Amino acid sequence: MAILPLAFLLPAAQVTGLAVAAVLAYYIICYLTSPLKDIPGPFLAKFTNCWRVYDYYHLISPETQKKLHAKHGVAVRLSPNLVALNDPALIPIIYNTRGTFRKGDFYSASDALVHGNKMEHIFSTRSNQFHLEQLTPIQKFYSIQGVRAYENPIDRAMLLLCEQLDARFVEGSNAGKTCDIADWISYFAWDLLGEITWSSEMGFMKTGSDIKNMIYIGELSMMYLGLIGQVPWFAKLLSMNPYRSKAIDAFDHVIHFSLARLTERLSALKSPPSPDAGDPEKGGSGVKKDYITSFLEAKQLYPDVVTDVNIVMYILTNISAGADPTATVQKAIIYHLLRNPSVLDKLRAELDGANLPFPVSYEEAHNSSKLPYLEAVIMEGLRIHPTVGLCLERVVPDPGLTLPDGRFIPAGKTVGLNPSVMTRDRNVYGPDADIFRPERWLRRYGEDAEAYAERLRKMDELNMFVWGGGNHTYLERFLATTSLYKITAMLFSRYDISLENPTKEWVLRRHWMVYNDNIKVKIARRNVPVKE
Repeated sequence: MAILPLAFLLPAAQVTGLAVAAVLAYYIICYLTSPLKDIPGPFLAKFTNCWRVYDYYHLISPETQKKLHAKHGVAVRLSPNLVALNDPALIPIIYNTRGTFRKGDFYSASDALVHGNKMEHIFSTRSNQFHLEQLTPIQKFYSIQGVRAYENPIDRAMLLLCEQLDARFVEGSNAGKTCDIADWISYFAWDLLGEITWSSEMGFMKTGSDIKNMIYIGELSMMYLGLIGQVPWFAKLLSMNPYRSKAIDAFDHVIHFSLARLTERLSALKSPPSPDAGDPEKGGSGVKKDYITSFLEAKQLYPDVVTDVNIVMYILTNISAGADPTATVQKAIIYHLLRNPSVLDKLRAELDGANLPFPVSYEEAHNSSKLPYLEAVIMEGLRIHPTVGLCLERVVPDPGLTLPDGRFIPAGKTVGLNPSVMTRDRNVYGPDADIFRPERWLRRYGEDAEAYAERLRKMDELNMFVWGGGNHTYLERFLATTSLYKITAMLFSRYDISLENPTKEWVLRRHWMVYNDNIKVKIARRNVPVKE
């Protein structure tokens, strides 16, 4: 007589009970045997990633992590295998240029889907070798010298922004109309990336709208990626689902747009040269110098690495990863200036005394001896509102990581530091690190030069972490800072800007990136001479 499995001989209730008991026993054993069991954190986080999902879904991750570190110190366990850290001394160790702490599986959700196949790209890859191969052909185009070559397109976008602000909110019958400056900074940032990537703005500023919901879908995608990244294995299941929503796919919303721009450029290059092909700002066939031109140049120099597919990925990374980080920091600078009238008065006085041209060049705006307060405002804006609101996750390599207090994290576990937590470090920035105060970047009364230099060095080093660190430092950081200096100087030297309702706070959405909106202002031209 055959012996039936035990499950067929027991009542359903007992089978369910045994299954629940087995699951509980599994989690208890994992907890008791985990090398991370002595690292404090939320109780549920010791057993499951569900705590991370809940915290992220409710848009409170940066604030939650600040509170947890304030309570538990340097190391906080956020999941069975993830430890959040907040010691600045660990940044050069974990985020080193050799990439020994590779990116974690969190980033796998960001892989692009091309013709039904998942494809790593320069941002999402967990492979140091692949990252180096993809970065080398284009890295020079993103250096500070490389970005300076694109200053004319930046100026064109700035002039268009002023043109639209004047027409819609400053001049004629529209004078005094309320402007949501947050929306217009987003329009500017996306049009700017169009100008420098393929020499054509995308129409956001001219229409005063979110063209084809690209900005909204971009944020929706980042929100989705951050959520699924909390449970990376789930992302793999969703990627195999043929019925998933295109709106929440990582990069589908711009892949086809990017491909269309490359196709247009390749067609233009096959056409007879135009009469202005000799223009120094053109690329040989009457085509303006832009990032597509640079990417095609990289293809000629690195034909075994750079294909048309790679160029499409470069283009979409330029747009998707370039616009929103610049916009969110610029909005933060504007908002905090308007909320702090004494700071705004100091900045305006400095800008007026400098008699800057319009549009201002980066060289003139980024002159710390001539405009030290502007530089302090930019640095404080980057500090008070880093773009990223989650830990930058890295996998601990062999032989493991020993924390400064002696605790040990074995190889294979994941660690990370959160820029939104790190840039509020009171030991580095002072006891008032939670408030916007640009003066912290200036030399104090009675402070000797050596002490100031050391204090500034520590703040500068930690502030760099807003762009990530090591071999995965944010590629477009010089482009972003160039824009921040030029736009901040231009807006506040050219316009009187004030909050429509000074008591009303902005709206923050703390996804993977910390988005900010709803900054309603009144704008008027200033009666200050400007060198046109």
